[in-house]
This record gives sequence, structure tokens and C-alpha cells, in this order.
Amino acid sequence: MTTPTSHRAARAPVQQAAMLVGLVFLLVGVLGFIPGITTDYDSMEFASHESGAELLGLFQVSILHNLVHLAYGLAGLTLARTAAGAYAYLMVGGAVYLVLWVYGLSVGHDSDANFVPLNTADDWLHFVLGVGMIGLALALSRRTARTRQTR
Repeated sequence: MTTPTSHRAARAPVQQAAMLVGLVFLLVGVLGFIPGITTDYDSMEFASHESGAELLGLFQVSILHNLVHLAYGLAGLTLARTAAGAYAYLMVGGAVYLVLWVYGLSVGHDSDANFVPLNTADDWLHFVLGVGMIGLALALSRRTARTRQTR
């Protein structure tokens, strides 16, 4: 007698990481719209450095900022369907966050060019996210390649 088996292949570690990162971004995007978790919620702007709302009282957010987190989350879940997509999501997403880090350091926090908006905590979080996402992509894609070679 045969037993039913799943036709789905097991997810590669890079896919699992992209899925987890995507879920975290979705969560952060949703939390950015919840008063109490986001302090000074009533001062949230669509986009500008004048948005006084802060996620967890630390990270400056706006409606645009929260929507970007939601979009990043959906992209992560979508691209995690394949190992190549997951790798691209982590690499390109990490690179975008490193560009945001440089942008945040280069643009004054009270400048009109700071439309995202970003504060110092956001800047350094973007650095950690950029390095972390790229590091996950590189480390987990090597691991997957080594696993395939030993089979």
C-alpha cells in the first residue's frame, strides 16, 4: 500500500530565510499602523521628515514607510517560492537597505530630501538589515551548493 507523499520539494535554507525576512517585514509594516505600538501615531504623515510617529518609540515611520515594509514583506514571500528568487530577494533587498543607510547618513534628518522619513535608529537598522540580508543570501546559498555536491 502506498502512502500519500507531498509533491513539494523541501524548501532550501535560503528560501526559508527569505520567507522569515518577508514575514518580519509584513509584521513591521502592520505594527507601524497600530497606535500604541507606534508612538505619536496622530502625528504620522504620508511621507516626510515631519512625521512624528515612531515604531516602538524608536524608529521614525510614515504611511509610505509602512507601505514599503508591507511591499517588501510580500515580495519576500513571493520570491521565496524558488531558491533563485529567495537569493535575489535577499541580495537585492540587502543592497537597497545599504543604499538607504548611506542615504540616511548623507541627508539631514530635517531635510526635505528625507521623505521616507529616517532617523538615526532607522539608519543603523538599515545597515544591519543590509548586511544581514546579504550575509544570509551568501551563507545559505553556499550551504545549499555544498549539500547538492555531497549528494
